[in-house]
Amino acid sequence: MSNRPVFILGIESSCDDTSAAVSRDSEILSNITAGQEVHRLYGGVVPELASRAHQQNIVPVVHAALKKAGVTLADISAVAFTRGPGLMGSLLVGGSFAKALSLAKNIPLIEINHMQAHILAHFITEEGKESPAFPLLCLTVSGGHTQIVKMTGLFEMEVIGETIDDAAGEAFDKAAKIMGLPYPGGPLVDKYANDGNPLAFKFPHPKIPGLDFSFSGLKTSILYFIESQRKLDPEFTDHRRDDLCASIQETIVSILLEKLQTASRETGIKTIAISGGVSANSGLRKRLLKEAEGMDWKVFIPKFEYCTDNAAMIAVSGYFKFLRKEFAPQSISPAARYKIGS
Repeated sequence: MSNRPVFILGIESSCDDTSAAVSRDSEILSNITAGQEVHRLYGGVVPELASRAHQQNIVPVVHAALKKAGVTLADISAVAFTRGPGLMGSLLVGGSFAKALSLAKNIPLIEINHMQAHILAHFITEEGKESPAFPLLCLTVSGGHTQIVKMTGLFEMEVIGETIDDAAGEAFDKAAKIMGLPYPGGPLVDKYANDGNPLAFKFPHPKIPGLDFSFSGLKTSILYFIESQRKLDPEFTDHRRDDLCASIQETIVSILLEKLQTASRETGIKTIAISGGVSANSGLRKRLLKEAEGMDWKVFIPKFEYCTDNAAMIAVSGYFKFLRKEFAPQSISPAARYKIGS
């Protein structure tokens, strides 16, 4: 068997970030991302504008990733791309580029589930970094998804709890929009929460059976509360911004961790990880580490650069699939809705 290293070019284009990364086996050599500022004007991602921006960004981003990694296309063993879930137009750009490159260079094509890749980012090799052992539970939280995933192997994943309506990240962003904060609002809620009192305002926790989540009712209660307070004080959100952000964040984080605690008790699994864009939230990180002491958890928290959408997680997922020889045909198409295990 050859000891020649495997170089994977990863392409991520599921939403509004165009990202390319190069991995050497499970080590990341480069991870380049181009954002899209245009969406700030509209208070959210506009799908058509996102796909157009991907078309403009993908060639220079891939070029930059190869250059930083110190490799050429001739060195690449395979190209991995995000098949879904995500915005169809955005996925088409990344997928079409990857398919064309695979065909032109006669190298394998590897399709990746975006949510699966968020979790597999924990298995990127770095000096001094420990990877989780199996079995493990991963709380995956982003703008579009909220899931508890049970893992017994790299690709043996089972969703044992998920949101029945809105995602946690969406709740953060919607609360920020109600308060008049600019897009993307989630990181701003986190920022202002650091100076606020998390117990200043009380918001309800939904009574959802089992391990599933719901955040639609919470969004509505936040809206009604703020509207009622603005009738008494039109500048309420400005006067109490920090306390509002801290209370909203405390509520969302508590809902997430209550379900994660239940999942740990029911499964007996004490190896816990978080992933996805909301895993960058400082309130969630702090509470998770605090809960770990009482629950006897071994916790794994990703680096900030691997929380948001990035191609490093696509490349490392591609490497693990390369070892299994799980290659995709040229006929493969994007899947806007693509569940783990489907």
